[in-house]
Amino acid sequence: MTTKQFRQRLEAVLALAIWALFGLLPLDAASATGGWLARVVGPRLRVSRIARRNLIRAFPDKGAAEIEAIVRGMWDNIGRVAGEFPHLDRIAAERVELIGAEYIALLRDDGRPGIFISGHVGNWEVNGAVAVAHGLPLHLVYRAANNPWIEDLYRKGRKSGSLALIQKGPEGARRALLVLKQGGHLGMLVDQKMNDGIPIPFFGRDAMTAPAMAQFATKFKCPLVPARAERLGGAHFRVTVYPPMDFPHTGDSHDDNRLLLIRINAQLEEWVRERPDQWLWLHRRWPE
Repeated sequence: MTTKQFRQRLEAVLALAIWALFGLLPLDAASATGGWLARVVGPRLRVSRIARRNLIRAFPDKGAAEIEAIVRGMWDNIGRVAGEFPHLDRIAAERVELIGAEYIALLRDDGRPGIFISGHVGNWEVNGAVAVAHGLPLHLVYRAANNPWIEDLYRKGRKSGSLALIQKGPEGARRALLVLKQGGHLGMLVDQKMNDGIPIPFFGRDAMTAPAMAQFATKFKCPLVPARAERLGGAHFRVTVYPPMDFPHTGDSHDDNRLLLIRINAQLEEWVRERPDQWLWLHRRWPE
């Protein structure tokens, strides 16, 4: 066994132990415990430097104390997301104030393919579970974990919030296209960096943005519906589902896709500005 394999298996054992603990705890206790652990440990981790750098650039008017408060809040939210992972069914059934249910019904009943988009805000895992609870099974497009043993845990946790899981990549893109051709629905988190993406403004600077969501939507002329899971306090949420986004009609598909991506990033930025402590600032979202 190589050093890398040993480290990955050790990480997986730890992750399974934490999953088991959170699964045994009541929902509120699991959420609070996850939040406390992450608040204590997270700000001291090296990766928090990325969050601080991103925040300083995104909010140049905020002082050091405000930045640190956002970093602590971000880690609290991340820890709570982990603690809530084994309890997504209950959250969707009992802990969500849903605004815009009619747009879920639109995607469900219009007889057309559709795309549900969101970002890593609040508890982003809740969106899929809410859609499923309202009769809209989604094929979730996601980035696979680097650790194959932890990947199995991710897939287990997301099972209740999806019809199927599609890993990002060339094969995943082909599967996603097939889903849409067959009239199915995709769920996509669209706020991560894609190295070979398109530079689109986000917080005043170009961010490499995956174009697939816009390309799929314009190709199939299907609804592109944003959804936001906002943490209201503890393990209570407001999920807001927005009307389908308007498509540009410039006569040039490349321009249409770019304009649509600009609108998507503007929507994400609005959410993040409202609740900066509920976004995942740990991505290297912008070029250095």
